[in-house]
Amino acid sequence: MDAQDFADVLAAVRIFVREQVIPREEEIEETDEIPAELRQVSREMGLFGYALPEEYGGLGLNVSEEIRLAFELGYASPAFRSMFGTSNGIAGQVLVNSGSKEQKDHWLPMLASGEAVGAFALTEAEAGSDPSTLSTTATRDGDRYVLNGAKRFITNAPEADVFMVFARTGGRGGRGISTFLVERDAPGLTVGPADRKMGQRGAHTAEVFFDGVRVRTEAMVGLEGTGFHTAMASLAHGRLSIAAVCVGLAQRILDETVAYAKERSQSGHKIGEYQLVQGLLADSQTELYAGRAMVLEAARAYDAGEDTKLGPSCAKYFCSEMVGRVADRAVQVFGGMGYMRGVAVERFYRDVRLFRIYEGTSQIQQVVIAKRLLG
Repeated sequence: MDAQDFADVLAAVRIFVREQVIPREEEIEETDEIPAELRQVSREMGLFGYALPEEYGGLGLNVSEEIRLAFELGYASPAFRSMFGTSNGIAGQVLVNSGSKEQKDHWLPMLASGEAVGAFALTEAEAGSDPSTLSTTATRDGDRYVLNGAKRFITNAPEADVFMVFARTGGRGGRGISTFLVERDAPGLTVGPADRKMGQRGAHTAEVFFDGVRVRTEAMVGLEGTGFHTAMASLAHGRLSIAAVCVGLAQRILDETVAYAKERSQSGHKIGEYQLVQGLLADSQTELYAGRAMVLEAARAYDAGEDTKLGPSCAKYFCSEMVGRVADRAVQVFGGMGYMRGVAVERFYRDVRLFRIYEGTSQIQQVVIAKRLLG
């Protein structure tokens, strides 16, 4: 995609987000659903495949372009971007990077068009921050593998048509894990009820159970025993996307806060005239500026092949923590109104808390960063 085409995409997405998505955020919050009209327009705009290759119907954006798009998508409720984020990101990238020609030819066009929804089934009750300890098994039985186990907190599981499932085919640790493509209607696969979460309503997660699920050997994605590497590579890519979404949402929260500070009066003055309020705004703007610059540089290094691990972890760690501080300051500036349901910053305060947990907690990012530095 040339520069002008990409600029046109960004402009169209910005208008769509501001004119159609934001006005329906409260509806999304109340119904816990993305309106069908927004889903359809997203399909027509190619948002279900923005990070998937053009040859499969995607937009084929590189990481630098992807994160600039995520700045725009992140300006709205996180649930909106989550609707297609997994198919583009951690699930779709498993196929892009490790899938066979047959797997790619069949599934990537459907993911890119939004005809199918993908899910990334890695986390378990006893294997979250350390997925190398997962216990779901895949046992060879002739020309099949038999999967048994359970996954937890799987994004888009209630809507997913295909799951990238990580299961143990060998011994202990990461080297014994393989990846399988499992379709929703496979006998023995059951999806639990949608989880009730603190925030990010409209973005659904659920448990997924595998009870003697039989898949052909051709359902393995990549080589046996490479699943842990596949998962980590996909997560590193996803961490940059999450960091960019955090930047977009921090910008939205700050915009809401500045607008309120300009209109709210106290003791005969707009509260934005008070220096202590100005200090809160200045801190948020400074951190937002730093986060945006960090993500742009990390994406550049990722595309150049200079760094695909340290930068994504630094960006995800800083930006997910940063947006939490921006949201906290916003509630403080709003005062009592910031604690009321129906006010955007209250909703965002709950929404942003999850960014510090999924796709690697802040503590896991610290470990990754330190290990890279120590060699």
